[in-house]
Formats: sequence, structure tokens, C-alpha cells
Amino acid sequence: MTFKALLATKTNKTISAEVVEMDEQDLMPGDVSIAVDYSTVNYKDALAVTGRSEVIRQFPLIAGIDLAGTVEASAFPGVAVGDRVVVNSWGLSQTHHGGFAQKARVKGEWVIKIPAVFSTKDAMAIGTAGYTAMLSVLALEHGGLTPQHGDILVTGANGGVGSIAIAILSDLGYRVVASTGRLEEQEYLRSLGATEVIDRRTLSESGAPLASERWAGAVDSVGSRTLANVLAQTRYRGVVTACGLAQGMDLPASVLPFILRNVTLAGIDSVNAPQEARIEAWSRLASDLDLSKLARTTEVVGLADVPVVAARMFEGKVRGRTVVDVNACR
Repeated sequence: MTFKALLATKTNKTISAEVVEMDEQDLMPGDVSIAVDYSTVNYKDALAVTGRSEVIRQFPLIAGIDLAGTVEASAFPGVAVGDRVVVNSWGLSQTHHGGFAQKARVKGEWVIKIPAVFSTKDAMAIGTAGYTAMLSVLALEHGGLTPQHGDILVTGANGGVGSIAIAILSDLGYRVVASTGRLEEQEYLRSLGATEVIDRRTLSESGAPLASERWAGAVDSVGSRTLANVLAQTRYRGVVTACGLAQGMDLPASVLPFILRNVTLAGIDSVNAPQEARIEAWSRLASDLDLSKLARTTEVVGLADVPVVAARMFEGKVRGRTVVDVNACR
């Protein structure tokens, strides 16, 4: 049988992606076959399909680091035909065909059953970005933070990780400060639960290695000077999670926040996180994420729209989450 997919190819040094017809025989080895309903566009997907970063390691390859759908065939224990499942990251869109397609075949150990409260569309409105946001919240909790400790800063607040982190943290009782370069989106951020919205420029320039204490913790998806300034302004025994590099992969900081204020910097890896961590994150999302807030973050597009969305993402014109209906092909 044939199916439609967004296939990334490379000619010389130029990467392009277009919707093509493929055969199921073209899928890579795996013990679970899935009829895909939805995927999603994450920042990493935008890097992949535009070639701005070497995300894709072999060509041609179906892009998309996320997928959600229904199992059509399984030889993996505990995964049955008819199960609604989600796959986040692992080798998708790097060395293995990804989620921007109507069919997928993956390793069974990559598969997570979707909690009953979520549809497959909800699962992709969450996607790797939302699952990463939940991993970040879990890291804040592991570091001992509670709402009584003070404000939590969320950088890159209009993005996928930021939007869902705000929604989760506010419903858990935290006072959330949202940092954004798009102050015109204040109403959107407040609707998700942000109490205060600040201009990202207050954090994005070079700053002092140690500054006045402002927040008990932070969820950072920006990196570089922003993360350095976030650390410099974190309170004693605060916790900061780092999961992105939208500003850059450098960290021009000092050790002062760590040795004078006992600040913890927790790295968040969503690609190779162990299965038990993924199951805990999805379980907590099912109990702690307000579906009405999730809906406010979400836009739905078709497969052919993905490259356009990727370009808009780098222009700072995408907010929240972009779900890809892989069966809405043009």
C-alpha cells in the first residue's frame, strides 16, 4: 500500500522537503506498525526540514520527531493492534523515518500508550515540546521547589515548551513570570496562567555574573546569555531547567550562582529519556494539563504546510503548538 509523507532530501548541501507518495515497503525495520493520525512541528523539526542544523543524519528521510496514531500490527509485548500510541523523539527524523507521514514502523520500546483523557490530536498538541515541559516541571519538583518558594520564570514563553510549561505550572499553584519578545501576546500568555509578562530583552543582553534574586526557579528553552542572566537572578537554592538553545548553545556564565547561592542547573533531554521517565511525564500531563488551555495553544495544518510553518517559526511568528494532520494532504 502507498501513503503520503513529507520526505527530506539533500542535493549537494541543500536540504528540501516535499510531500511524496511512498510504499509501505519503504518503511524501516520495527516491530510496531502505526496508522498515523497527527504529528506536530517542534523547533527541532524546523531545524531539520530547513537544514539549519544537522538534525537529519541520513537522506532521504521522512521528517518529524513526533507521531500519534493507532497500532495496525505489533510483535512487541504489551503493544496490541488497536492501541492508541505516541512516539516522541528517539531516532525519529534523525536516523529513522519520522512522523510526517500517514504510516510509521518503529521499535516497540519507543512506543507509549496515550492516556485515556487525550485524543491522538491532543497527544500531538502536547508533542515533544509539551512532554519536555513536563520533564522540566518534574525536575523543578525533584529539586525541592513548591509554589511557596516563589516565582517561576518561563523563557521563550510563546513557544511550545513555554506555553505548556506556563499552563502546567500555573495550575499547580505557581506564580509564573513569562519572558517573551512578543509583548503583543500578553493576553495569550495570561490566558495560559502567566501572572507577569516581561520583555525578553531584559535577559538577552550581557549581564552581571550575579544579580538581585528574582525567582525561585525557571524553565529555559533559550540558552546563551538569557540562561546566564536567569541563573544570575535565581534565588538561593533555586532550580533552573535547560532544554533549548533558541538564542545559542553557548553559556557565558560564571560559577557564582552555583557556589554562592547553591543554584541547581538541571539539563532536560527528551530524545533519549528512559521509558519510565516518559511514562511518568505522560501520566502527569494527563492529570495536570488543562485541555482547554491546551486548545488555546494549538493550530492545525496539513503536511504540505510544514516547511512554511518552519520558516515562520524562525521569524518568531508561531505561537504555541502546531499540529500536523497527516491525512489532510493537498
